[in-house]
Amino acid sequence: MHQGRPPPKSGSATWLACLSAALRRGDGDLGAVHATGQDTFIAAARGGLDAWGARRICRRIAVAAYAALADGTGVTAQRPGALERAFSVLGDWKTTRGELADVNARMLQALDAMGVLEVASSIPGVSALQVAAILAETGDPSRFTTARAMVKHAGLAPSENSSGNHTGQAGISRRGRPALRLAAWRAVWSALRHNPVYTARYASMTGRADDRLADQQARAAIAAALIRQVHAIITRRIPWDADIAAGRLRPGQEVTAQAA
Repeated sequence: MHQGRPPPKSGSATWLACLSAALRRGDGDLGAVHATGQDTFIAAARGGLDAWGARRICRRIAVAAYAALADGTGVTAQRPGALERAFSVLGDWKTTRGELADVNARMLQALDAMGVLEVASSIPGVSALQVAAILAETGDPSRFTTARAMVKHAGLAPSENSSGNHTGQAGISRRGRPALRLAAWRAVWSALRHNPVYTARYASMTGRADDRLADQQARAAIAAALIRQVHAIITRRIPWDADIAAGRLRPGQEVTAQAA
């Protein structure tokens, strides 16, 4: 079940944990932290990994961070102030991460209370949180008479670019909710990596000989398709179906196919 953001890579989490340990333990004196020894420093960094969403430390990065504590190059007179600001930024970052985690948990609870958490989690490559972000901008999808109306609400419906005898390149209308458009656009990035249906559709649109789409045009088309499918699974309370999404079945036919 795709319910949250992917955890950070162990390397970046290790670096942040090492930085936190260096700034917290030495009160701005990196030499004093280095003097405690490599094992003590790495143990302190390992103890802070959980705050950055990781469990395993990257020892290579931790060893390099410890060695850097003894580096005396640079403008040493300005180092204490810079380190103090860095420590403050890290603290703000941790607070923001905690608040974001709380918001994410509430969004999932809201989906569960609505009885749609399971279907919202059914789209490969798209997390329940990404679906929740879309729903936060649309409200109840059933208020839209059609899935296309919900796409239009996002400003992702196609618009013509023609005047008289001139026909320009068509694009999206952009007349809608920018935040909804952004939520769908962000979901497309992970969907294209982990959803075979969207990946194949993108490859077809950008690789065909006639009416080939540019990268952003194809992504916009996938975002519109995603919104239509979110409308379908939420209003009908059924999981995402690859055959329907790929056009191999029409909505309602999946029930007949399963019965057969």
